[in-house]
Amino acid sequence: MKLGVFTVLFSDKSFEEMLDHVKASGLDAVEIGTGGYPGNAHCDLDALLESEEKRKDYLHEVESRGLTISAFSCHGNPISPDKEFAQQCHDTIVKTIKLASLMNVPVVNTFSGTPGDHEGAKYPNWPVAPWPNEYSDILNWQWEEKLVPYWKEVGKLAEEHNVKIGLELHGGFLVHTPYTLLKLRELTSDAIGANLDPSHMWWQGIDPVGAIKILGKANAIHHFHAKDTFIDQENVNMYGLTDMQPYTELRTRAWNFRSVGCGHDMKDWSDMMSALRTYGYDYVVSIEHEDPIMSIEEGFQRAVTNLQSVLIKEQPAAAWWV
Repeated sequence: MKLGVFTVLFSDKSFEEMLDHVKASGLDAVEIGTGGYPGNAHCDLDALLESEEKRKDYLHEVESRGLTISAFSCHGNPISPDKEFAQQCHDTIVKTIKLASLMNVPVVNTFSGTPGDHEGAKYPNWPVAPWPNEYSDILNWQWEEKLVPYWKEVGKLAEEHNVKIGLELHGGFLVHTPYTLLKLRELTSDAIGANLDPSHMWWQGIDPVGAIKILGKANAIHHFHAKDTFIDQENVNMYGLTDMQPYTELRTRAWNFRSVGCGHDMKDWSDMMSALRTYGYDYVVSIEHEDPIMSIEEGFQRAVTNLQSVLIKEQPAAAWWV
């Protein structure tokens, strides 16, 4: 396995400064934002698509430092009922797939998206209960009319460009659990898999090791984010796990994102690394830092130090003991 970082964390740095900092921190890979919610501080999609020379120069800056690009990421909502925003997200996904193909980047990360509850809706609607029955009716309509048709089209495009799609299993979007990911994959394309982030598993009550086993058996883990979650049981008792308080309400929120090792101990993280190797994922572990009580640099370096202690870097030896 290799250690990387989602570089939107360093959007205030130039492309070259960011790469130098990643290299100096002992990492192997970068995951680069191309648009959507995280922005595109280090990737001008249109310029790179238009110029082979610029693509070569871009890759040279990465590879000359001994780094690789693990993924291009464009997290958005391509099936939003806001048609202008949905089109922007879709266009970014299409361009990102094409750029990834041209630059031999194997994975494009994004969200599955969430539509409204009917054709004329203004806002996304994320049903989380099967009853009253209207909620089930909404969910079925969303899958049949919006989600599946969209990802059939994009999955086919990804296949044609030999690129994998890593959907982040994030609450608020229709694909947010191993089940919903595998269901969409079955109905659309094997190009679609997970950008598995354990932080989102924990707050949904899903054991990340169990999720790795489920998805790994289906060869459906395309990328992996390293982010932790601290769950405050006293606050869960008050607000539940679907806590709608802003992320800034640190003292009363049921859960908060944390840097690696600050929400769960390193035994949990070691178990995840072992499960990833055991169930067929031997690619990049990409740090995503959204810790609200640490600076960018302290949270990032904490994650680097902790992950370096549990990452499995070398190939296993032959069973010399038997």
